[in-house]
Amino acid sequence: MIYNNKMLSEIFKAYDVRGIYGQNLTEDIAYKIGRAFVYFLKCREVIVGADMRISSPKLSKAFMKGVTGQGANAINIGQVCTDAVYFASGLLNKPGVMFTASHNPPQYNGMKFCRKNAIPINENTGLRRIRHIIEQNKYQKKREFGNIIRKNILNDYVKHVLKFINIKNLQKLKIATDAGNGMAGKMIPLVYKNLPIKIVPLYFRLDGTFPNHPADPSKYENLAGLQKYVQEEKCNFGMAFDGDADRIFFVDENGNIVNSSLISALIIKTILLKKPKEKIIYNAVCSHIVPETIRQYGGTAIIERVGHSFIKDTMRKTKALFACEHSAHYYYRENYRADSGIITSLIISEIVSNENKPLSALLNEFRKYCTIEETSIEVSDKNAKLNEIEAIYKQYKKQSPGKISKLDGITVEFNDWWFNVRPSNTEPLLRLNLEADSEELMKEKKKELIGIIGN
Repeated sequence: MIYNNKMLSEIFKAYDVRGIYGQNLTEDIAYKIGRAFVYFLKCREVIVGADMRISSPKLSKAFMKGVTGQGANAINIGQVCTDAVYFASGLLNKPGVMFTASHNPPQYNGMKFCRKNAIPINENTGLRRIRHIIEQNKYQKKREFGNIIRKNILNDYVKHVLKFINIKNLQKLKIATDAGNGMAGKMIPLVYKNLPIKIVPLYFRLDGTFPNHPADPSKYENLAGLQKYVQEEKCNFGMAFDGDADRIFFVDENGNIVNSSLISALIIKTILLKKPKEKIIYNAVCSHIVPETIRQYGGTAIIERVGHSFIKDTMRKTKALFACEHSAHYYYRENYRADSGIITSLIISEIVSNENKPLSALLNEFRKYCTIEETSIEVSDKNAKLNEIEAIYKQYKKQSPGKISKLDGITVEFNDWWFNVRPSNTEPLLRLNLEADSEELMKEKKKELIGIIGN
């Protein structure tokens, strides 16, 4: 099969590869990406992990065939969460790839790439070059083939994530946990096995068809079961993971969904009370409470665009201690700058144990703004619509904007509200985030923006 520019452009995104299995993401292209990846990095070994998606075994096998065909060894660490691949890359100091489509529907799959020491690869640091190698068929054949080496890193991974807390601080909490039939169903029992915490499991069976609900906890309708569980089982709180367990969402003891910016602020406060003057990164669509909390507790706030590879690059350059995204990605410098839902679950467990207060009470300090759930709207031309939005709000008659930023999509700030509209990297969608000083204003402006975007 010949892959032209248009076909590859469908799956090569800003910071990963993502496509529909059997259509634009096949075993053949996975094989070629494996070869191009080795040729591009000139590496001798590649770590390979995969999630529970039905197509992951076939695609990862084809990729490893490409790796070995290019003369390198494929270190197969099996079925793991995404941050376990980053951990293995850091531990072994080798490049890695994770086969996952995160929260996308069952027919999707994809690949996340990193250099050795978990340094991310995005379109500007390698993905464009890898794609070009495939298009031009530039990789040279090797006379000697590499080998596939199986390696179990799970015990080392568990020891690593537990270093982020003091186990002695943990109380006998009861935590409802929705794995969404994703990788948290395998990883949570391993991590919490010897801790004084009772995990109340929900959808822990690994199943890439996602029979109970999509593995996307950012959609609040997917948290209904967890909310009910927390209340019925009288849990201290609930937590929900996406398919590859690099994201985590929380439900408080009353069954209320917690905005991820509030969790970020709580973690930031805790971190900065121990290590003041550290640098903290947040993305362009986090609540304003996040940078305000960073500054309040003596940290340096650094803004970055959405996307794990961009966040990690900036963490490496600035040596930031922690980073957060509105989409419930939480990054840790001592985790090779990688995001981890598992580590975040442990940190929140320790905070709730230490403070001896309900999660809802711990978050009251940060409940300053009214924030909408991220809203995705399908559009035919993302760039044209962004230009239209910019033109409208530059000439906004109701109120003059204080600031317009194009760091990530378009952000427009007013005295008492702000919004961001940015394009999805994987779907024909624009994503709206909006925050206001009052619920009435929030609802009014949300209706206004949805009308403009959807028109």
